Amino acid sequence: MSQLLKIREQQHHTQEELAEKAGVSVRTIQRIEAGALPKGYTLKALSEALGIPKEALLNSEEAKVKPNLLWVKLINLSSLVFMWIPLGNILAPLIISKLSREKNPIVKELITVQVLWLVGSSVLFLLSPFVQSWFGLTKQLVLGTLIVAVLVNVFIIIRNAVEIDKRQKLYIKLNFSMI
Repeated sequence: MSQLLKIREQQHHTQEELAEKAGVSVRTIQRIEAGALPKGYTLKALSEALGIPKEALLNSEEAKVKPNLLWVKLINLSSLVFMWIPLGNILAPLIISKLSREKNPIVKELITVQVLWLVGSSVLFLLSPFVQSWFGLTKQLVLGTLIVAVLVNVFIIIRNAVEIDKRQKLYIKLNFSMI
């Protein structure tokens, strides 16, 4: 039995009443009660209409499932192994997470961190020749920028691996996910 169905019945609402109160379709209510997880606007609208926190609507079995930390660490460390291949630090974790069916918030955050690192370091790397010529610096700036960017990513990956081992969370914690 879904959480929405339990809560709806406890509050003595019909599907039609709840749909009207929340501003969603009756079909949406039916899908969620059949097992689909509410997301985004629907989750917010239903939680407000029922006067409960969003987390209460999520399927209790889904909430209890803990991520397999061995797979999470493997996915994290795959960024380190494949960072030498263009886009490898993103593609390897994505492929491993798909194959292992390990799709949890920690894995999504790990991949998002790698996407942000890749974008940020690429911008810095592309700007370094211009900065070098503007300020008349030596030619080692471009190489230095590349080395520092790689070392920062190695630090992020290893530090996240240590935190996953010790505290089952990430050292670099994001409040959003790009995937």
